[in-house]
Amino acid sequence: MPKKRAVSAKHAEPSVKLSARGVARLEARHPWVYRSDITEEKDIPAGSVVRVLDQRGKFLGTALYSSSSQIAIRMISHGSVADLPALVAERIRAAIAYRKELVSNTDAYRIVFSEADFLPGLIIDRYNDVLTLQILTQSMDAASVREAVLQTLRDELRPGGIVERVEARIRELEQLPPRQSGLLWGEKSSTEFNMNGVRFHYDGFEGQKTGAFLDQRENYAAAAEYAHGEALDVFCYQGGFALHLINTNALHPAAKCSSVTGVDSSRPALEMAEKNALLNGRELEWIEANAFDLLREYSAANRRYDTIVLDPPAFAKTKRDLEKALGGYKELNLRAMKMLRPGGILVTCCCSFHVSPADFLKVVAAAAQDAHKSLRVVEHRGAAKDHPILLNVPETSYLQCLILSVSN
Repeated sequence: MPKKRAVSAKHAEPSVKLSARGVARLEARHPWVYRSDITEEKDIPAGSVVRVLDQRGKFLGTALYSSSSQIAIRMISHGSVADLPALVAERIRAAIAYRKELVSNTDAYRIVFSEADFLPGLIIDRYNDVLTLQILTQSMDAASVREAVLQTLRDELRPGGIVERVEARIRELEQLPPRQSGLLWGEKSSTEFNMNGVRFHYDGFEGQKTGAFLDQRENYAAAAEYAHGEALDVFCYQGGFALHLINTNALHPAAKCSSVTGVDSSRPALEMAEKNALLNGRELEWIEANAFDLLREYSAANRRYDTIVLDPPAFAKTKRDLEKALGGYKELNLRAMKMLRPGGILVTCCCSFHVSPADFLKVVAAAAQDAHKSLRVVEHRGAAKDHPILLNVPETSYLQCLILSVSN
C-alpha cells in the first residue's frame, strides 16, 4: 500500500473569517472576537485551534475557538501555532520569570493571569508550596494542554500540591463536562503563606475564587502606611486589610491602629480571619453582619473611627447592573465618611470592571458632597503587579483602590 502523506498543521487547522469589525479588534490588539463578527465557519470542533482570516482570506493569526461562548475566538498568536501544549508551557515559564522580576515580600501571588499573560482561559495562583489553577475555556481543558500545564508547574516550581478550583457555572457556559475541585498532583492542598510579613492560612478547597484576594496584596501594605487609631474593615473576608492594619512585623515595625474591627456577612470567612489573627498573635473584633445595615446603624449611633476600609465584592457584574452598583458604592462611602473623625483615612475599593475609574471617582466625590466632607487623594491604586494590565485590553484593568484623607 502507498504511504499516506502527512497532512500539514497549516491545512489541518480549521479556519474562521471575520467581519471588518472583528478584524479591527485584532488590529487594535484586543484578543477577543465575538460570535457576531464571525462571517464564515464550518463544522469546527469545540476547543479547536483555528486559523483566523479576514474577508479576503488574509491570515491574521491563530486563535482558540469556543463553540458555546459569545467570545467565539481568543487570539493565542499573531503567527502560526504548530503545537499548542508546547506554546502553553513556554508561556507559563515566561510568566513565572516575569513575576520573579516584580514580586517581593510574599510567597503568594498570581502566576498566570489569562489574557494578560497571553494564555486566555488559564488562571494559576501560588500559595507558598501549593498551586491552584482554574481552567475557563474549552481549549485549555484539552487533555494535552492540561498535562503540559501540570508538567511545567512541577518542573519549574516543585510544589507540594496542585489543586484545581472549579467554577461549575463557567464549565456549564463553556459546555464542558462537570468536574469537581480536587487535588491534581502531589499531596498538599493546604498550607500557610505570607504577604508583606503577615501570615495566613490557606485551604485549597475553601474560600472564594482561588482562596484569597492576591490582587489586593500591595494595597494591603499601602493602607497600613496611612492607617491609624481605631479602624473598621468592612467586607473584611479572611482579614487581609484588617491584619495588615494592626500587625507589627519587620516591614511595619510600629502598628499604627490601636484597635481593628472586621465586618463580613460570611461566618466561614470570619472564622478563617480569626484563625489568621491567632497565627499572627493578634486580637481583633470580628462582626458577622450585613455591611449596609451595620454602617447605617453605626452612622445613626454616631460611632466614630480614624480609619475605615471598604472592600466590597463586584456590584456590577454586567453593564445592566451599573446604575444600581453606583448607588451601592455611593451609600457605602457616604456612611463611612460620616463616621470618620477629621483627618481620618478612607480606603475604598471597587473591583467591578464595568465601573470605570471616572465613574468611581465621581461617585465617591458625590458621596463626599452629601456627607459635607473634603477629600484629598493620597493614592489611587490598582491591582498588584502580578495581575498585569494589557494596555489594549481594558478588561484586565478592573480593580481600583483609593486611599483618601477626609476632612470636615
